[in-house]
Amino acid sequence: MRVLIIEDEPRAARQLQSILDKCHFEYELLAILDSVEDAVQWFKSNASPELIFLDIQLADGLSFEIFQQVEVESPIIFTTAFDQYAIQAFKVNSIDYLLKPIQEESLRTALEKFNKTKPKSSLDPALLSQLLASMEKKKYRVSILVKQGSGQVQLKVDQLLYAYSDDGITFGVATDKRHVIDETMDQLSESLDPAEFFRINRGQLVSRNAIIKVEPYFNHRVKLELSNSRNHEFIVSRSKTKEFKEWLNS
Repeated sequence: MRVLIIEDEPRAARQLQSILDKCHFEYELLAILDSVEDAVQWFKSNASPELIFLDIQLADGLSFEIFQQVEVESPIIFTTAFDQYAIQAFKVNSIDYLLKPIQEESLRTALEKFNKTKPKSSLDPALLSQLLASMEKKKYRVSILVKQGSGQVQLKVDQLLYAYSDDGITFGVATDKRHVIDETMDQLSESLDPAEFFRINRGQLVSRNAIIKVEPYFNHRVKLELSNSRNHEFIVSRSKTKEFKEWLNS
């Protein structure tokens, strides 16, 4: 199986190859390309591969721009860090999509779908303009309004170490002190960059930069040591432990 990987993160490309090997997928890797420009040049001088793993956000733009410049007659499995709701528009035009960090089970399912359907070209050119418009990278907040006396001040997100809910009130702990945030944990969690913040359980989320140490805890969970922990315990829920370790290792 002749495979092309278009991915601008070397670690993500290596991880994909590692999981492909674990899935016992026999393939010949033709190239790893990291930009729209390189991909366009490659397609101009090479025959179409039998399968493409395609990241959406590349070093120099969205990968959909490739198809505006060259004709690609290959089935595609998209790899993306975009939220699921944002990629429903093109799901029907590809074999599958894999959310980063890629899970072995998800990759197996995508490969089984590929082997079963044996699709040809998978992307409808008529949808390119719609896809390009809908896939603008989501912008996450850079500051949070927190209470101070009778008013509010800005808390820079890069100063937030962790947040937690206590008796219906959301608190955010920064490098200096604890702040009251006039939002629910759901609202706060959804507005923060998931590459930098992880909701470890229903009532707590933590910043990657605040994590000092990860220790095993009973019942297959892990316990965290954080900066400025203020005597709080941080235990990753059992259902999120695997995902958390993969996130921390990404």
